[in-house]
Amino acid sequence: MLIARTTARETIRHETAAEPRLEPGHALVRIHHVTLCGTDLHIWEDDYPTELPIVQGHECSGIVEAIGPNGLCIQPGDRVAVSPMTYCGQCRPCRTGRPNVCSSIGCIGCYSDGALVEVLSVPVAKLCPVPQALPLDLAALGEPTSIAMQAVNRGRPEAGETAVVLGSGPIGLLATLYLTELGVNVVCADTEASRLELARRFGAAGTMLVTPGVGLPDAGQAALLDRLSGGDGPALVIEATGVASSFEAAVRLVASAGRIVQVGISPRIAMLSMKDIPFKELDIMGSRNSLNLIPQGLELLSRHPDLARTLVTHRFPFGELQQAFELMQGRSEPVGKIVIDLPAAAAPVLGPAAVAAGVPA
Repeated sequence: MLIARTTARETIRHETAAEPRLEPGHALVRIHHVTLCGTDLHIWEDDYPTELPIVQGHECSGIVEAIGPNGLCIQPGDRVAVSPMTYCGQCRPCRTGRPNVCSSIGCIGCYSDGALVEVLSVPVAKLCPVPQALPLDLAALGEPTSIAMQAVNRGRPEAGETAVVLGSGPIGLLATLYLTELGVNVVCADTEASRLELARRFGAAGTMLVTPGVGLPDAGQAALLDRLSGGDGPALVIEATGVASSFEAAVRLVASAGRIVQVGISPRIAMLSMKDIPFKELDIMGSRNSLNLIPQGLELLSRHPDLARTLVTHRFPFGELQQAFELMQGRSEPVGKIVIDLPAAAAPVLGPAAVAAGVPA
């Protein structure tokens, strides 16, 4: 089979390798699609706490090719997304029901070889069936959708209250969609007007265009928040950029007794007054990965496939993976989610009956 290996900084090498054998408790999945995120870019740039060389790819979908007996009613021919995280099950976070921050967490494509291969061996428990209404390429977005849903759930949203989502990239947009489904009034903020236009399609009741270097909110934005919240202010702010000034704005924006969820990640240092958090008695929470929410993420996407499609701005064949990373790095044009189509994506998709009968792809 073909694989793509990141061998050194900004270097992809396509290689051939033997297909994996079916192991007890595993399935063989023929990968059709992988989507790329910022973490993938950092790994490619060798700016991530993992060792090169590595086969990247942690957001993926494909077709089950072979599987042993299992209690999940999954069979060859089924369309699946893959949950990439692994947990020890023994550390304190795992014991207390929060394996998404396991002290020895693993992730295929980030800390071990991942899905930029034609066939991937996957523990059966990590297979997530794709709803019928969801195209297989969009199912690769189940993992980032689960991250957005985790951030929302951490914020304990309540129907009727007002939330601000800072950043209208894929995670911010998916959080907006989920919050809207939960009956929350959402205001989105971003530095790009085109992203805010998209945020309105994802359900935002209001938007705020941020001018870099200018404090948020200005008088007009403050009036918008006051109107939408009935004068109470936003009870919840989700910070989805990782920009330090954005987190600082979150503390200013959120109402007293409100909640802030930090899901954007960066090594930057935010500057805060030591009085703001206790004076407002704020709940400030981090959010990382998800509590196995990919199945729920796939259901959310299946209810809104047309919106999910708008997140995909580019797609590349497997052989042009290097060019996809260069596009992400160069920022010469707006980039949302990039879909990498593996060779199987060009073949007709067979149903379970055809696969079981041995019909060739």
